[in-house]
Amino acid sequence: MPGPLPRVTDRIRLFAGDCTIEFEGERERTQRGYVVVVVKPDRTVLVHDADGYQPVAWLTRADELTTETEGDSFALTARRGEQELRVIAEAPTGRREFPASEAGVPLGECPDCGDALVRSNGEVTCLGCEAAYGLPAGATVLEETCDDCGLPMMRVERGETFELCVDWRCDSLADAVADALDGRWDCPDCGSPLSVVNRGNRPFLGCDAYPDCETTFSIPAGEAVGECPCGLPVFETAAGRRCLDGTCDRYREGVTEGCAGP
Repeated sequence: MPGPLPRVTDRIRLFAGDCTIEFEGERERTQRGYVVVVVKPDRTVLVHDADGYQPVAWLTRADELTTETEGDSFALTARRGEQELRVIAEAPTGRREFPASEAGVPLGECPDCGDALVRSNGEVTCLGCEAAYGLPAGATVLEETCDDCGLPMMRVERGETFELCVDWRCDSLADAVADALDGRWDCPDCGSPLSVVNRGNRPFLGCDAYPDCETTFSIPAGEAVGECPCGLPVFETAAGRRCLDGTCDRYREGVTEGCAGP
């Protein structure tokens, strides 16, 4: 059976037929022919004819866009600054609208509605329903799925490596990091333990002596592999090794001098 209809948040509009195309601005010209007009959700207008892949006229992200329709005919006007694109149907034409979404890497089926899950712009989204799951920085989505909800699992490095469900309500990254890192290192300013503090499922390390001591550190996307001479841990990240304290004066060009570790 076909899956549910895609969630309609944006639409692509298509117009096709015998049209006059008038452009005023840098590429001023008037043309006529059987063309296809594509109107994207960001108000970009593209006019394609039978020759080649490049549009014969276009206006990117118009400030103003108006479309007048009557029966099977239409007139479209797009303006941006001093540039204006007009497309006028000279005869009855075809008009259609289609749902539009961002294209992403396919990840299987949504357990809630059965439509496709994709990864795009730092989150896992469903093309069929409103489900969306933000991914932590540096997360790798795995082929395995969660035993409880059926969503994809992800691998995240925050001092240690964790494999969790992409839905934080199923597996809390902050709780996992707290279980692993609470009290492992001491504050370099006052000697009190550093504990994991959670804000919006984005854990960081803060001094237990707060508010008397306000020392905090973001936790890099990487594993702790050694100790810096300053006493804080060294993380192996995608950009190289670094001290937990990004301002550590022993940190030089992505390498922490003198740090112990393999």
